[in-house]
Amino acid sequence: MPRQQRAGRRDAGKPGGTSATSVEVESDGGEPNHPSAGSKRPAPGLHVVATPIGNAGDITLRALAVLRGADAIACEDTRVTAKLLARHGIAAPLLAYHDHNAERMRPLLLERLRQGDAVALVSDAGTPLVSDPGFKLVRAAIAEGLPVTTLPGPSAALAALVLSGLPSDRFLFAGFPPPKPTARRRALTELGAVPATLVFFEGASRLAGALSDMAETLGDRPAAVAREITKLYEEVRRGSLRELAAHYAAAGPPRGEVVVVVGPPPAEATAMSDDALDAQLQAALAGMSLKDASAAVAAATGLKRRDVYARALALAGRGK
Repeated sequence: MPRQQRAGRRDAGKPGGTSATSVEVESDGGEPNHPSAGSKRPAPGLHVVATPIGNAGDITLRALAVLRGADAIACEDTRVTAKLLARHGIAAPLLAYHDHNAERMRPLLLERLRQGDAVALVSDAGTPLVSDPGFKLVRAAIAEGLPVTTLPGPSAALAALVLSGLPSDRFLFAGFPPPKPTARRRALTELGAVPATLVFFEGASRLAGALSDMAETLGDRPAAVAREITKLYEEVRRGSLRELAAHYAAAGPPRGEVVVVVGPPPAEATAMSDDALDAQLQAALAGMSLKDASAAVAAATGLKRRDVYARALALAGRGK
C-alpha cells in the first residue's frame, strides 16, 4: 500500500472527533495497531518497543517485525541494541538517543516523523519511558499530532511486582529514590500514606541504605528484593524491610539489576507506637523544617497534625 494511504489518521476537526491520532497498518483482520509478523514496513510514526529485560527470548513477534522494517531505531546504547538485532538477523539504522544527547537528537527524530518515517524507540532493557528520556520524545510527538503507538512487552517493575507476592491490585511505581539519605528519607516520607504497593528501582551499592531508610520512614512492612529477573540467576528475597536491610548490610551489594517492592501500609495506619512515630519524625526532621516534617508525617500516618506537631516539638527540644 502506498505510504500516503498508510499514514496516521487524525480525527481532529471531524464531527464528534477528538485530537487523538493512531497508527494504521495493513493487517488480515486484526486491530489497526497490531501488524502481523510478516509486515514488510511498519506504518509511519513513533513505535515504542519493549525489549527483553534479561532473557533474550522475551521479545514479541510484533516487536521483531517493527524493528526489522523500521526506517530507524532510536536506542539508549547502540552497542546493546546491535547485539539484540544481530541475534535475530536484523539490520536497521541505529540512532543513539539518551540523557546526554536527547536535547540535540529529539528535533532530528521529530523531523523524521514529520517526513513519514517509521521510527522505533527502544531502551537497553524493558519498556521505554520508564526512567529514560523517551517520555519527552513521546510527549513532543503527541503535541504535534504525530502518530504514536506502543508494542508492549517486558517490564522489570511489573515482573518484580508479580514475583513479590505482595498485593498487586493497586501499586505505585516510584522510580529511583534520591541517592542521598536526607533527600531519600524526605521522598519516602511523602510516599508513606499511599494506600498501595510501592515499586522502586535501586542501585545495588545503595540497596542496604535504601532498605534501612524505608524501614524507618515507612515502617517495617513486608517487602521483596528482585534481581536478575528472567536471567539464569534470578533471585527474589522476601521478608520485612528491616530483615532485608540487615541481610544486604551483611552480605554486601548484590549483582545485577535490582527492583524493590514494598507492601502497602497497614489498614489501621493510626495504630502505631510512640517509638514508630518518633522514628518517622526523626527521619523527616533530618531534612525538613519542623512544620513540614509534622505535616508530612501526619499525612503519612493519618494522625492529627496538632498531635504530631506537639511530638515533633518535644523531639526537637522545643517543648516538653
